[in-house]
Amino acid sequence: QVQLVESGGGLVQPGGSLRLSCVVSGFMSNYDMTWYRQAPGKERELVASITRINSRTNYADSVKGRFTISRDNAKNAVYLQMNSLKPEDTAVYYCNAHLSVFDYWGQGTQVTVSS
Repeated sequence: QVQLVESGGGLVQPGGSLRLSCVVSGFMSNYDMTWYRQAPGKERELVASITRINSRTNYADSVKGRFTISRDNAKNAVYLQMNSLKPEDTAVYYCNAHLSVFDYWGQGTQVTVSS
């Protein structure tokens, strides 16, 4: 069973930065990795993804130019660097590992952007 553990969330002021980490118990190199988020009363949405081959990245329009996803297969970790944070970025952020019909999720980490 693959397990994912997120960390790095917290309270930050608007304009600030946070770096989320997600450590995978298995061989992360086998999986496409994605960060999702879910704000209160809203559906879960894709934030950023990175493929297992060539580390091709994709971002939601709302975070382009502010967030950067990266992966370190040697450490079985994926990261989300979040800069210029806005109140609307407030959500629980989830890490996802995907391969074929398999999807694995972490427990989520809370990010709150507020003054």
